Order: sequence, then structure tokens, then C-alpha cells
Amino acid sequence: MVTKAAVAAIFCEELFRMNILSNIWKQPKTSAAGLLIAVVTIASALSRQGITLGAAGNGTVVTLVSAVATALLGLLARDPASSTSSADTGSTAKLGALMLCAILTLGAMPVSGCSGTTVAQDIVNWTPTLESAVATVDTTAALLAPADAPIFAAATAGFDAASNLLVTQAKAYLANPTAGVLRQLQTAVVAFQQQVNASLLAAAKIANPASQQHVLNAINAVGTVVMAILVLVQSISSKAAVARMASQATIKLASVRPCRDEGEAAEIVAGHYGEPIELARAQVAQVELNAAQAGF
Repeated sequence: MVTKAAVAAIFCEELFRMNILSNIWKQPKTSAAGLLIAVVTIASALSRQGITLGAAGNGTVVTLVSAVATALLGLLARDPASSTSSADTGSTAKLGALMLCAILTLGAMPVSGCSGTTVAQDIVNWTPTLESAVATVDTTAALLAPADAPIFAAATAGFDAASNLLVTQAKAYLANPTAGVLRQLQTAVVAFQQQVNASLLAAAKIANPASQQHVLNAINAVGTVVMAILVLVQSISSKAAVARMASQATIKLASVRPCRDEGEAAEIVAGHYGEPIELARAQVAQVELNAAQAGF
């Protein structure tokens, strides 16, 4: 039987093996960001369970802690020192609005720290990556077995139009952030997300392993960007709007999860925000969990 003392010894040994203190010292911003994201995530979980830890002004201790953590994340993300060195450029980007606002919004926590203008700009910043991913889809059919190309072409036929519409709506909202334009953006991103999910289900029917891998890689790249934009849009939407968006999502994430590649998604997110792949993996997993809980 393993004693508590033995477990403690093993735990301590593992801590030393991981060089935690050394890593914290070498990467203070990343460590601080990870801690603050953990605080926000835990606060979100407590809030969903109705745990408040007492009153604090007009709110609760849990919401206060979450708000403070959000503010500190915002300060880290906008640290002017980061702009003085090219090596630190990723430190500024890594705390972009995507995962922060997604964790807050989808976790039913306040999102006052997520500026509509900042989020709108982050959405537009994703559009070049979206256009590039869709362009890759357009050239993927040439890599497939002859029998598989028509299936892929039919499954992704609407990607170009959906991408163009989403890019247009994203830029329109950045220029004119009104409720009406936001609703059009909400509709466009959910429609595209549903097209991606439908194409993933179609790709699962391709029997040729090599063809299927090419297809899934191409579609998942598009899906990662669309999911990023989706959670950003949710972060500036009301609860009623999010519920309406979720009701329009008839193909749920659970049905396409076997076809999704979280590793590829993490690489795309890490590259976009210039952050460590480990942090990106945690963010992608948390966002997909929260999205599923929100009804997607």
C-alpha cells in the first residue's frame, strides 16, 4: 500500500524534475498568464455551480476575482515593454482576446474586460489565415484519389462564398460596431461553422486513408479559424444572442469530435498568437469544452 508520505515524495520529485521554479524564472509572463487563465477558468466553474464564496459589493467574491484576473491579463497583453524586443513580440499576442473572452463568455462569466473594438480587430486579424486555409482547400482535390475528389469538392463547395461573407461581415463590424451588423456577423460565422462540421462528417466517409488525411487536414485548418472567430463573436454577444446562435447549430461539436485534430488546431493558434504550444493546447481544449456546454 502506498503511503501519503510516499505520494508526497513522488510529487516533490516530479516537481523538481520539471524544473518548475526555473521555468517560472525564465518565463515569468507565460507563467503569470497561465496562472491567471487558471484563476478565470476555476472562477467560471464555481459560478456555473452557483458557488459565490460570499458577497463583494454588488457582486460576489468569485466574480470579483475573475474580473481582477481579467484586468491583469489585459495589462499583460498590452505591456509596452513587449514592443521593445522582437523576442517578446509573442508575449503581447499570446493574450489576445480569443481564449480569454471565450473562457469568460462561454463560462457564463462577466466580459466587461473584453472591449468590442479589441475583439472586432482580433476577428479581422484572423481573416488572412482564414483566406489562406480556404485557398488550401481549393487545391487539395488535386492530391486525392480520383474517386474521393468529387466527395471532397461537394463537401466544401460553399467554403469560398462563406469565407468571403464572413470576412466582409468582420470588416463591416470593425468599421461599424452596431447591433444590426453584429447580428449579421453572428449568422455568418454560425453558418460557416455548420458547413465545416458537415464537411467533416462527409470526409469521414472517404475510405482511402491518404485522401482522408489530406481532406481532414485541410478542413480542420479552416475549422480552427472559424471556431476562433465564433468564440470571439460570442464574447461580445448577449446571452440571448449566444442561445440563438447555438440553436442554429444543428450539427454539434460532439458529432464531429472524432474528425477534429486538436493538435493541428493548437499549432494554428500558437502560431497566430505567438505563444507556447502547451498553452495553445490548453486553450483549444477549454474553448471546445465550453462551446459544447453552450450548446454548440
